[in-house]
Amino acid sequence: MAQQDTVEPTRRDFLYIATGAMGAVGAGALAWPFIDQMNPDASALSLASIEVDVSAVEEGQSIKVMWRGKPVFIRNRTAKEIEEANAVPLADLPDTNARNANLAADAEATDVNRAVEGNEALIVMVGVCTHLGCIPLGQAGDFGGWFCPCHGSHYDTAGRIRKGPAPENLLVPPFEFISEGLIQIG
Repeated sequence: MAQQDTVEPTRRDFLYIATGAMGAVGAGALAWPFIDQMNPDASALSLASIEVDVSAVEEGQSIKVMWRGKPVFIRNRTAKEIEEANAVPLADLPDTNARNANLAADAEATDVNRAVEGNEALIVMVGVCTHLGCIPLGQAGDFGGWFCPCHGSHYDTAGRIRKGPAPENLLVPPFEFISEGLIQIG
């Protein structure tokens, strides 16, 4: 008869495996409260998205809402403002990236890529200057868009940086229309 290469597991082998498994379960149970405490609390999650009624925003009017502790500018632009924004060549822009969370990361900073699809008059942007985090003033500056008086950054009516120390266009947050005249930001 040939000698077998396999050895039957003993009771000691079973006890080693069972002890190791129980130790792993215990370590996981001990670590879980520390891992779970890193999740955001309910108050932070409630700020993750907001709904904004934009049906009352008339042409030429802007509103400001707060989202995640930051101001969000929503403007219903005039036909003249849209025309001026469309007339700007991309080569004249310091930042040619759209900075629109709703589009691909490499989308160009055309007026259409910065505005709301299907309602190009409406523009939604996080109202924080990309230079040092100041809050720009609306309908101000050399281009009729936003102006940050702290350091002199000028944004056009599409929220694109045109002049000053700010390195990037104002950010367009993730948003979508959830019904006629109602958008959800976040």
